[in-house]
Amino acid sequence: MTRRIEVRRLGVVPYTDALALQRSLVEQRQADRIDDVLLLLEHPHVLTLGVRGDGGRSHVLAGPDVLAARGIEVVEAGRGGDITYHGPGQLVGYPIVNLKPDRCDVHRYVRDLEEMLIRTVGDYGIDAGWVDGLTGVWAGSDRSQKIAAIGVRIARWVTSHGFALNVSTNLDYFSLIVPCGIADRGVTSLEQLSGGAITRADVEQRVVEHFARVFDREPVLTAAGV
Repeated sequence: MTRRIEVRRLGVVPYTDALALQRSLVEQRQADRIDDVLLLLEHPHVLTLGVRGDGGRSHVLAGPDVLAARGIEVVEAGRGGDITYHGPGQLVGYPIVNLKPDRCDVHRYVRDLEEMLIRTVGDYGIDAGWVDGLTGVWAGSDRSQKIAAIGVRIARWVTSHGFALNVSTNLDYFSLIVPCGIADRGVTSLEQLSGGAITRADVEQRVVEHFARVFDREPVLTAAGV
């Protein structure tokens, strides 16, 4: 039987607010008080740190004064992965999904997120895929440009954090860091590769459709708002 997933399209949400919301939803999902939830939103400028090693602090190329002048926060995210950037023009998705009983496989979960994103960007005529040994979705014939980053957390088989897809992101902000700690590859966006304007609302709708197919969920849209 196909399970429901509540889709909340939240607009712009500060990172720390989204983090608190995720924690609350994870607790509720672990207790089976709610169905699965997919949060779709955008963050103001922020750099987020992972949990491995120094979290990616050594990959911040700009000093505190530069970050402050550009209004960029630095936040410990509590997810896997290295440092990444979130900001305007980027679609961020946080699935709060119970992987039990039949999807208790971390590697499969990450690959499913990648597959969903590959299908989404493919709708815009963009050739993308994965790279062995690296997480995320990579575009171009040589797969040298990251178009979507993935960093997840799984507790008692309930997921949080998720993915960030560059739609119309100002890619200059990625020059402030070594994105995801990978120095020899670049970043790109849907608009850069397609050469045309793309609305976040359209991308959100395609993400919902492909997420539902890949994860075998019935999406239920709810009113926007945290």
